Amino acid sequence: QLVESGGGMVQPGGSLRLSCAASGFTFDSYDMTWVRQAPGKGPEWVSTITNIGDNAHYTDSVKGRFTFSRDNSQNTLYLQMNSLKPEDTGLYYCARGPREHLELWGQGTLVTVSS
Repeated sequence: QLVESGGGMVQPGGSLRLSCAASGFTFDSYDMTWVRQAPGKGPEWVSTITNIGDNAHYTDSVKGRFTFSRDNSQNTLYLQMNSLKPEDTGLYYCARGPREHLELWGQGTLVTVSS
């Protein structure tokens, strides 16, 4: 399973770090992905990291502000989010697999960016 944490409310320009704890599968065998869903909108791919964490790809709107990392010794993902904007508001999900083939999702953690 996947369990996200770290969401909350923050002012524009602020930072949050999301975590995702994985269990029940061989964590370091899988690329992993963050997806978000803004209120009233469909899911949006945010970032994918390779199984060994040597490379991550980002949607254009978060490049330079978000950093996706993983600790395979702790079966944990991290999404460091800086310079947050109101349009970053949404439910953030971690998921197993590359963006084209997401097999397992967490329950999501809510990020609200508002003044």
